[in-house]
Amino acid sequence: MSKTIAIANQKGGVGKTTTCINLAAYFAAFGKRVLIIDNDPQGNASSGLGIEKHKVKRSVYSLVVGDCTAKEAILPTCVDGLDIIPSNIDLAGAEVELVSFANREHLLKRALAPIKDEYDYIFIDCPPFIGLLTLNALTAADSILIPMQGEYFALEGLSQLMNTIKLTKKILNHSLEIEGVVVTMFSSRTNLVNNVAEEITHFFGKKAFATRIPRSIRLAEAPSFGMPITQFDPTSTGGIAYKNLAEEMLNRNRDPFEPIKNLSALKRKMQ
Repeated sequence: MSKTIAIANQKGGVGKTTTCINLAAYFAAFGKRVLIIDNDPQGNASSGLGIEKHKVKRSVYSLVVGDCTAKEAILPTCVDGLDIIPSNIDLAGAEVELVSFANREHLLKRALAPIKDEYDYIFIDCPPFIGLLTLNALTAADSILIPMQGEYFALEGLSQLMNTIKLTKKILNHSLEIEGVVVTMFSSRTNLVNNVAEEITHFFGKKAFATRIPRSIRLAEAPSFGMPITQFDPTSTGGIAYKNLAEEMLNRNRDPFEPIKNLSALKRKMQ
């Protein structure tokens, strides 16, 4: 089984990169072969996994413009079973540069085709806007995972996002499906957050994941150490939440996995 999942939302600050890094790390911990495509010029998924962006010679940019193959761009991470094709500031100019390319929305899909079957799951971390980079991700993906913050403004952009997905499916990728919607930065103590979370669940029905990701200092701290939460603090509330989300996703995909019996054993000792 090989599945490519784009993690996207045109609104920034909703936890896309946090979700990408930590879901991928847990999938790897469950024994899956996983690859992250850091499709955001900010390169936060790369630095969040300990990659020194300024030293990267082959990146997503190199890949889509044809300067290297996917296999040449892949780097190992600090997590066993988890690789990454990193990003850096070079990707910032791609939105303009790729306009002149033929079939420009299919560049990433074509580039990933030779290595897709080497992984069980490929996660694509998307930038916080709908442009050529995100359209390339949606064209390459089998499904889209949508992180949504539990606040009113999250609902305001919902119709625009759904329209983008609808048009992408109609024109560029007929097989694109919604993997699911996950509520992030959740706090059950706030009535507004509870109300928004319920609205999201009502709108998406079974596509809304039961697992909700709480606000967590440990989740916020982990990227500064270049670690996913699996290694930084898997027993924290955020660590447990992402483990539960990973289990829920794998169960939805009917993909068997070996349960993690000791979360503390995942943690790498910090030097």
